[in-house]
Amino acid sequence: MHRTAATCEGAPAADSSAPAGNATQDAPRAPDPCGHARSVSGMFGRIADWYDLLNRVLSGGLDMYWRHRLVRHVTPGPTGRVLDLAAGTLDVSLEIMRQHPGVRVPALDFCRPMLQRGRGKLFGETARAIWPVTADGRRLPLADASVDCVTIAFGIRNIVPRAEAFAEILRVLVPGGRLCVLEFGTGKTPVWRGLYNFYLNRLLPLVGKAVSGDAGAYRYLADTIMAFPTADELAGEMTAAGFGRVFHLPLTSGIVRLHVAEKPRAGGVDRRAGSGTAGAEPSTGKTRGKATVAKSQAVPVATVETAPTTEPPAEAPIAAPQAPPIAESDASTAAPAVTGKTRGGKTAAARSAVQATLPGAAAKDATKKKRATGGAKAGKKAR
Repeated sequence: MHRTAATCEGAPAADSSAPAGNATQDAPRAPDPCGHARSVSGMFGRIADWYDLLNRVLSGGLDMYWRHRLVRHVTPGPTGRVLDLAAGTLDVSLEIMRQHPGVRVPALDFCRPMLQRGRGKLFGETARAIWPVTADGRRLPLADASVDCVTIAFGIRNIVPRAEAFAEILRVLVPGGRLCVLEFGTGKTPVWRGLYNFYLNRLLPLVGKAVSGDAGAYRYLADTIMAFPTADELAGEMTAAGFGRVFHLPLTSGIVRLHVAEKPRAGGVDRRAGSGTAGAEPSTGKTRGKATVAKSQAVPVATVETAPTTEPPAEAPIAAPQAPPIAESDASTAAPAVTGKTRGGKTAAARSAVQATLPGAAAKDATKKKRATGGAKAGKKAR
């Protein structure tokens, strides 16, 4: 919903804090941005009372989901301010407050009736934190590096020329700050086998006219969607404007696209220490997180398993001198017990001592000696 210069004749005046000396910069261009601004601002002013209802009806309620996804990529930083450009009736501003309580939201739009309609939604903290201001998307009444993030939902199509808006957004963003753009995909690409394109060109203007009584506004919507650049072409415009990292995500089969562009960080250092890029890109961040955890778990396991095989040879003599004394001590004390046992558990020496005390033991002993001597003599003779 965002228009062009608030300094154009017949358009709403910009905020009093807007920079002076822009008269020469607002000279007519081709196409005439001032004429475009007046036309678009008047058109949105006529449908302001019906705007929210038509958004819900024409999108089947998906517009709320799309805005939620947009704000998920918002990354508040040191200033505590998020600029909602093309704020319209302040739905995105309120979503920013829901997801990021405590931030302040300058809500800028070129169409005053749209902002007036949105002011009726502000109560309590939201009335204090959201600041609706009528201003031009190409001449932002903000200081350099004064906001952490900029959002613009379904409004970048209406700014002519877009390059001037991108330059202003870069100026007011802090280094590393994000621009998050929610916009319809180009109508040039068939979606759902052309069913969406038929709806866009035939049914949408009819429904818009039936509800709001203004067929021209929704004919304009269909025409600008059809003429809008592809996602890659818009990413190229952002890169040419000076943004660093740029990416885009399709929503609802590509009917809507979420574009994210980051202002280059000074010196290549992230201004938000400790904030990972997983929140910027959830789908890839999870994968990286898992890989990181897997690596950190695998390293200790590998170290424990391989440590014995990589022990230096010098450690072997440390254990060797201790083992032999233990083995020798056990052998010297255990050998008699193992080799000298009989049925009763007594040793051979103990048994001989008992037998020597029995009656007739001495006679039996002498007889054995004689037999042994006789046997020895007989052996000598035989030889």
